[in-house]
Amino acid sequence: MPLNMIGAGNSAFVRRVSGNDETRRYLGNLGFVNGAEVHVVSEIGGNVIVSIKDSRIAINKDMASHILV
Repeated sequence: MPLNMIGAGNSAFVRRVSGNDETRRYLGNLGFVNGAEVHVVSEIGGNVIVSIKDSRIAINKDMASHILV
C-alpha cells in the first residue's frame, strides 16, 4: 500500500520504493530505504509530513505514492 494511504498517527515499515532511478535515489537519500520505519505525523490533501530516522520530512502525494509500506 502507498504511504499516502496509511493516515496520520500510523507507523509502517518501508517495503519498496518504486519509480525511476532518480526518484528512488532521491527518496533513498531522504531515508526511505527498505526496512526503515516511517511515522505519518500529518496529512493534508494527500501531502504528508512524516518522521523517519529522527527527521521530519514533508513530501507531496506523488512522491508518497512511490513509497510502498
